Amino acid sequence: MTRAIMLQGTGSDVGKTVLVAGLCRLFANRGIRVRPFKPQNMSNNAAVAEDGGEIGRAQWLQSLAARVPSSVHMNPVLLKPQSETGSQIIVQGKVWGHAKGRDYQALKPQLLGSVLESFAAIRAGTDLVIVEGAGSPAEINLRRGDIANMGFATRANVPVVLVGDIDRGGVIASLVGTYHILPEEDRRMIRGYLINKFRGDVSLFAEGIEAVGGFTGWQCHGVVPWLKAAGRLPAEDSVVLERLARGSAAALKVAVPVLSRIANFDDLDPLRAEPDVDLVFVRPGERLPADAGLVVLPGSKSTIGDLIDLREQGWDRDIAMHVRRGGRVIGICGGYQMLGRTVYDPLGIEGSITETPGLGLLDVETEMAPEKTVRNSIAVSKEYEVPLSGYEIHLGVTSGADCERPSAVIDGRPDGAISPDGRVMGTYLHGLFGSDAYRAKLLASFGLAGERMDYRAGVDAALDEIARELESVLDPAWLDSLVR
Repeated sequence: MTRAIMLQGTGSDVGKTVLVAGLCRLFANRGIRVRPFKPQNMSNNAAVAEDGGEIGRAQWLQSLAARVPSSVHMNPVLLKPQSETGSQIIVQGKVWGHAKGRDYQALKPQLLGSVLESFAAIRAGTDLVIVEGAGSPAEINLRRGDIANMGFATRANVPVVLVGDIDRGGVIASLVGTYHILPEEDRRMIRGYLINKFRGDVSLFAEGIEAVGGFTGWQCHGVVPWLKAAGRLPAEDSVVLERLARGSAAALKVAVPVLSRIANFDDLDPLRAEPDVDLVFVRPGERLPADAGLVVLPGSKSTIGDLIDLREQGWDRDIAMHVRRGGRVIGICGGYQMLGRTVYDPLGIEGSITETPGLGLLDVETEMAPEKTVRNSIAVSKEYEVPLSGYEIHLGVTSGADCERPSAVIDGRPDGAISPDGRVMGTYLHGLFGSDAYRAKLLASFGLAGERMDYRAGVDAALDEIARELESVLDPAWLDSLVR
């Protein structure tokens, strides 16, 4: 019978995603048929699974770690926030509806059937499923109807290992507090815990392990150090943008305004990994750096809302000045739509505002439409005549004079637009910078010559490094028990 284990956190951002990816690679390297699963994810960083629907980008990465094709069943419920209180709901890869937070709590029991159906599909023909929870099971105010943590674990009878983040402090209290706050039905699902993000001499935490065991009776399955290789993996949650390094003395500065509904920002990871590129995420209240050579407008879950936000920050003036100084601009997906003259939303798909002016840097217009484009794509860059591969997830149709100069040909059809002077470009293709050949040509156009790194190989090497480190610090008896 297929085994399964679920990693739940004592809080959000404790490192569950990386640990699941690392464990998937660890067992895949042992020849074990392993797959990831996350019942419910909340992220605007989405991927197109190989069976043709949307999943969280983290589950796409975990499938890569497991060396198996990605599937919509790996993340059956994906919430994509569109406002401070509401989200688009994706179920098994397709748009299911929209709901505000309180309304969604009432809808969750309706989605449990789809979650269990997808879990059964993932288990079929697999030796081990590693499940990732969301947030924390200690959020007992959300326990009724839960499908993301203990609600799933108890219904699917999947044992749980808690993950505590020692770097943020209070890890003993977090673990012991979780033990005391959970009802007995949930507490008995927990088989132990992991300490994550430890720095320094691990022997100094021996008394901490003893204390947690005394309060809870739980066994510690390992103390995981700060995994430096995790910094080479695509980031899942926009909260990490607050912690990314900036301000290096690299030859090319690339500025990225952090929009309120930024989406698929892992498009930028290949640029961030280049040693001669300084990728600067510009936060609200900051100005775009005047010495940037390139501005990238990333994807957005709410193009009109983010256009309004962009103007409120004064970034529209910064971008216009950047172009007048001879700088270049690339817009991806929602960022492409913002570069045009106008964005129309006659059906109110994004909200109550049905029309807003764009930045006017491309002679195009976009009209939102209810049909959502979701597909993996093979393309060719028209700028540099090099191959591209990526994916499309967008609402809306863009047309206009500058579309006569497409930025790419995707699956045989023209995509995107380029300004007459060639300094402003837009495309619907996510993953543009992940093409090593395209990235090399782009950086060469800024005078940065030399051989470019193989980005995908770098991600793969990072997964192997994380797997080796986990194997060296986790309890071998526990690891063996997962597949025994």
